[in-house]
Amino acid sequence: MSDVTPLSAERRGLLTQAQLYGGSFTDGEALFLHSFDTPGGQVALALKRGPGKTGPTEDAAALLPLPNGGIVLLVADGVGGLPTGWKASGMVVASLESQLNGVDDEDNHVRTAILDGIENANSSLLQLATGTATTLVVAEIRAGSMRTFHIGDSAAWVCGQRGVVKLQTTPHSPVGFALEAGLMNEAEALGHDELNVISNVVGSADMRIEIGPRLQLAARDTVLLASDGLFDNLLESEIINIIRTGSLSDNIVQLLQLAERRMAGVEADKPCKPDDFTAILFRPSPPSSG
Repeated sequence: MSDVTPLSAERRGLLTQAQLYGGSFTDGEALFLHSFDTPGGQVALALKRGPGKTGPTEDAAALLPLPNGGIVLLVADGVGGLPTGWKASGMVVASLESQLNGVDDEDNHVRTAILDGIENANSSLLQLATGTATTLVVAEIRAGSMRTFHIGDSAAWVCGQRGVVKLQTTPHSPVGFALEAGLMNEAEALGHDELNVISNVVGSADMRIEIGPRLQLAARDTVLLASDGLFDNLLESEIINIIRTGSLSDNIVQLLQLAERRMAGVEADKPCKPDDFTAILFRPSPPSSG
């Protein structure tokens, strides 16, 4: 595993092993890699500024602990081309942290805290009146099950050990909806001129939050949350092959390294979209034998 690069104080520092991650990367390689165990399972996290970029990354990620071993994971991607996209992703992280701080383990209370955190961030971004916006994907994992919340094209997957995709959020974009409806295939989607046109963001008067069904996680399932820096550069089969087995620390490095090669354009006839990269992997703890 690569050495950890400290997070910029402009956003969030590394607080504790089971608390919050996220931040601006303005120095050195702008790389953050970490893996560790939580009460509910293992987590691996990678964030890296896009090639050729200077200044802050527009992505942010967070790990927010819940009572009784629960956890909330999130990835936010400030919309490129709009003013201070990094501020939008940082604001939604801070808003969710604030709402989830001290929440009890009641399902409705956790759900309400997440929704309030997103709505409050949306209101704050609208009040800025600068057009600043962000995508967001959240995975709430409690008592062996998971529920997603998402806005935009940052996405969540659940992949079984045999490579079966048990959950896959649909990007809120014309291309995402067309792919979901079977109107285009994966290759056509990744090469489409409007691949990164988003129809739903945090920071919009008509923002909508898509809430996924509660899914029971098997002991060897792998949860993936990532920004489009991953999904625009790797094929679905490649992602599945990497994350379905093996150690999460190795998996996260493999995802990052393959995305970097694609962004560099060294592989002919493969997807290539230079961008910030953020991904979180989670695998639940195996059931105790005692």
